[in-house]
Amino acid sequence: MKRNAAIAAGRLQPPDYVKNFDEAKPPLEPHQALVDAGRCLFCYDAPCIEACPTGIDIPSFIRKIGTGNLKGAAVDILSENIMGGMCARVCPTEVLCEQACVRNASEGKPVRIGLLQRHATDWLLSRGVQPFRRAVPSGRRVGVVGAGPAGLSCAHRLAMLGHDSVVFEARSKAAGLNEYGVAAYKTPHGFAQREVDFILAVGGIEVRAGRALGRDVTLQELRREFDAVFLGVGLAGTKTLGVPGEALSGVEDAVAYIERLRQTPDLATLAVGRRVVAIGGGNTAIDIAVQAKRLGAEDVTIVYRRGADAMSATGHEQEFAQTNGVRIKHWAQPVRLIAEAGQLIAAEFEYTRLDTTGRPVGTGELFSLEADQVFKAIGQVLVADPLRSGDRQVLEMQGGKIAVDAERHTSLPGVWAGGDCTAGADLTVQAVQDGKVAAHAIDRWLRAGAR
Repeated sequence: MKRNAAIAAGRLQPPDYVKNFDEAKPPLEPHQALVDAGRCLFCYDAPCIEACPTGIDIPSFIRKIGTGNLKGAAVDILSENIMGGMCARVCPTEVLCEQACVRNASEGKPVRIGLLQRHATDWLLSRGVQPFRRAVPSGRRVGVVGAGPAGLSCAHRLAMLGHDSVVFEARSKAAGLNEYGVAAYKTPHGFAQREVDFILAVGGIEVRAGRALGRDVTLQELRREFDAVFLGVGLAGTKTLGVPGEALSGVEDAVAYIERLRQTPDLATLAVGRRVVAIGGGNTAIDIAVQAKRLGAEDVTIVYRRGADAMSATGHEQEFAQTNGVRIKHWAQPVRLIAEAGQLIAAEFEYTRLDTTGRPVGTGELFSLEADQVFKAIGQVLVADPLRSGDRQVLEMQGGKIAVDAERHTSLPGVWAGGDCTAGADLTVQAVQDGKVAAHAIDRWLRAGAR
């Protein structure tokens, strides 16, 4: 495939890359943390706890910050969410705990729970403190597929319950999307791997990198070798636009590009277009658009087929993109990608509206956006092939994902699943909760002598 000459590396000066991909949201200074902690009302039946998927006792950890007990605050957080440091950086607190904060009603401004959580967990991780201990080994072993948030959360909780686990990870590094999929300016300076090291330090967890389900190991083999299995395989497939020109040079999968960006030591070597279009309405569309702008793209536009309220990216994320110079155009869907002399030059769109069933449909009115580079960010899908045995599907599916019950148990005895590969919100914090819930269910199942 011929390289699109309009896509080039080194559009900025070296110091610009350092500045653009440093912390987008700086941490609180100690005095700021004390001031914010002082705003908490320590509500009885606090709504912020109910809004947190992992059930962190938020008033308790904030009270400890206010009294200078940062270790105690961090333990409160990490006991419920072992990836509390990462979630403090990437969790959409504005629509979860902070939205539920009662200070919104009285002052129109919540306690900055996410930044306070980061303040406490960063203090602990920076000092190398390990507050958790592995329980007496039970002699039971659990096979965990996927070293992302769900898999690592499950493995850590299993260790605390006394069970060993072997985590099979297809990539060379653990952490899943925390390492490969989150915008670089949200988690710079190797934080994802520092958090992995902290999690593994509890003991009883072996990570086997470069081992993919279906390629290097099968589900049937795991069920024979281990006392239980947890699947945290994520969503490895990406959706296609299904329009003419999708195979042109310059048309890229946003997730794959972000992964490449996250693993590139010198961002000046990463090519980006001058005129970039991102198609989609979720966090991936926001992340790729902002990062393209910070790599030196001059004109970046996100195009989404519905209105702003329907975007899965929060209002906060949308505003962040716009303040970074990204335009967001709503109510339009791609029709074709246009080439000249074999090079991508534009993307053609059709304006949309909702039909009587609430689905977006084309109006017949077209417009074009000049583009050297188009990123597809319209969602990911579960690759089910590794979960099959020959032509027989061995796991029950629901809505294109693995079906699980409230304890994250699948249709197969002894097999649990969690994270993005199961139904629910595709959030790091939810994946951590899935892994934790599954670990306790596995523990009960093993102790009941089911194996």
